[in-house]
Amino acid sequence: MEQEEEEVVAAAAREDEDSQLIYRIERPVYNETLIQAQLLKRKEDTTTNCQKLAEKFQCSSEKAKAAALSFMPILSWLPSYPVKKYLFSDVVSGLSTGVVQLPQGTFAVISLMIGGVAVREAPDSMFMNINATGSNASDAINVELRDKSRVQVAVMVTTLAGLIQIVLGLLRFGFVAIYLTEPLVRGFTTAASMHVVISQLKYLLGVETQRYSGFLSAIYSVKAVLSRITSTNIATFLLGLGCIIFLYVIKVLNERFKKKLPIPIPGEIIVVIVSTGISYGLSLSKEYKVHVVGNIPTGLRPPAAPNISLLPNLVTDSFAIAIVGFSMDVSLAKIFALKHGYSVDGNQELIALGLCNFISSFFQTFAVTCSMSRSLVQESTGGKTQIAGLLASLLVLVVVVAVGFVFEPLPQTALAAIIMVNLIGMFKQFRDIPSLWRTSKIELAIWVIAFIASVLLGLDYGLLVAVTFAILTVIYRTQSPKTSILGHVANTGLYCDVDEYEEAAEYEGIKIFHSNSSVYFANSDLYVNSLKEKTGLNPEHLQAARKAQKKRKEKTNSNRSSPLKICAKYKDEAVTHDVLSQSHVAEDQKNGQFGDRHGDSEEAVFLEPFSTVHSIILDWTSATFIDSVGAKAIRQVIKEYAAVDVRVVIAGCNRNLLAELDTLKFFTKDLTTDFLFPTVHDAVLHCQHSNSHPSVAAVSDTT
Repeated sequence: MEQEEEEVVAAAAREDEDSQLIYRIERPVYNETLIQAQLLKRKEDTTTNCQKLAEKFQCSSEKAKAAALSFMPILSWLPSYPVKKYLFSDVVSGLSTGVVQLPQGTFAVISLMIGGVAVREAPDSMFMNINATGSNASDAINVELRDKSRVQVAVMVTTLAGLIQIVLGLLRFGFVAIYLTEPLVRGFTTAASMHVVISQLKYLLGVETQRYSGFLSAIYSVKAVLSRITSTNIATFLLGLGCIIFLYVIKVLNERFKKKLPIPIPGEIIVVIVSTGISYGLSLSKEYKVHVVGNIPTGLRPPAAPNISLLPNLVTDSFAIAIVGFSMDVSLAKIFALKHGYSVDGNQELIALGLCNFISSFFQTFAVTCSMSRSLVQESTGGKTQIAGLLASLLVLVVVVAVGFVFEPLPQTALAAIIMVNLIGMFKQFRDIPSLWRTSKIELAIWVIAFIASVLLGLDYGLLVAVTFAILTVIYRTQSPKTSILGHVANTGLYCDVDEYEEAAEYEGIKIFHSNSSVYFANSDLYVNSLKEKTGLNPEHLQAARKAQKKRKEKTNSNRSSPLKICAKYKDEAVTHDVLSQSHVAEDQKNGQFGDRHGDSEEAVFLEPFSTVHSIILDWTSATFIDSVGAKAIRQVIKEYAAVDVRVVIAGCNRNLLAELDTLKFFTKDLTTDFLFPTVHDAVLHCQHSNSHPSVAAVSDTT
């Protein structure tokens, strides 16, 4: 019976062994010299620069199609647009977004930036009416001429911003979007949501306050609203509060029953229709002083060329507006891309924004970018594709051209309620803080800095501060990398941090130093210092100890009475030492530390080597680049350790990094590629063999 059980257990063990993948390889120990001589040969590139240029600009139907789809992505999805699945949602979303878009500008920061430029270039003092009479200051200003001049300034700024964005897109400048990391974007957009909500408070309460911009504008705006809170229009506030409660309930119902509802309940459209009807029927504007949208100008201006004479003074401002507009667009695009699982092409965004700004500027518009509140309205009301955006634009166009009067009684507090409710989702991003606290303190710092800077300094300067801080964190991480001493996990071929894993054991006489960063000017000194600290071997200390011992030995030899020569063996190497006389103190040294030995009679003292470590392996598997400063530091540290009989080799150096070392003239007659190994284990086997066969290693390090 027991025999049968043993057979079953053995069979199960064999089955488990058969089902487990086995990684087994047997090969010689490789170093870079052997690899270059026998294993790898670079492909010779016989293509000339002219041929490469001709191939790049060679046109074909496939290239033309790919370029067209890249330039106009709508061509790739519009032909297969699922009408039954998406059309109704897009229609509802487009109408809701279009209604919200009517009374305000798209993005307050861009509007304020352009307005500041317009006021600077066309101040009131330039349009004083000399013939004006009376005490009214407004009579002394030619308002019509002033506004016309300011429109020309705004148009020229828009034209320049569009051109700059197109050029940057063609130059592939969109790569800067990679610096807009997810924590930065989420902190920045949360701050932008805060700005939007603050800007809507006066509409919700029905009070009039000054518009602020720049540093601390959010605080000044809140202070201004609170200072006028006693002037709150009760009818306005109650209507806005009712709209908020209704919209919030609709949002909850849509979310809870989204699988059962054929389409989301169009709460925004209901609010617009009902509030407009109530406002018109009860004459809220006249009877209760409720602020309404009011007169909506109709018609489009004929196209006209911008005033080129304004260009020299507007280049800097246009560049700033182009960058801020692009940054806001990409930030919000990344939020939705992460949520809905698609990618964002920064270059495509630049070109699209540039074309919009440049072409529309001939119709006397000002620079555009994305709108957070309107984008959230479109997304939360069920918008699926750009059809929703197209319908929203068409609605605005129809209103501007023909039916603007229909929306004149629409209360602004209802629009403020729509915007605020749709921003609730953005404020849920505050939940990132505890999550980031547990996972990454650095990313938490990026989130917090982006939020605080954007709230206090404004979105333009706040974004600049956030991006700068994010870049500094990258420098910090590479400048202060994590270093460790690696040990071998038995029977695995794995090397892990000996301080973290009990299974990882160091090889006798070998230190394997790992750093999770590259070596360059910003961290080369730290790398070398960490190497000496982690390994416990400082070449300077060992050299000083060697000199001190040499002096002591010379002094002892000069005073000895009868020297006696004996022979001592240490790891197959013969070492001859002098026996010190009994009247002197014999001292030896180990790892740079001295110890005293006292004797009452004449005895033999075997001087131990300066260190039990004979080899240091630099694990460069994490290194991606090296500069001239880093290369000089590594070359110098190899030389310093060699002077105290400690071999330094490099393992895990990738091919690109190897090419950089070649370019930097890292290898010399004394420091050859024999010291480079493809893996840590190759380096370990080499060091073990070289130490056990020093004479062989001296002849050839390729064994």
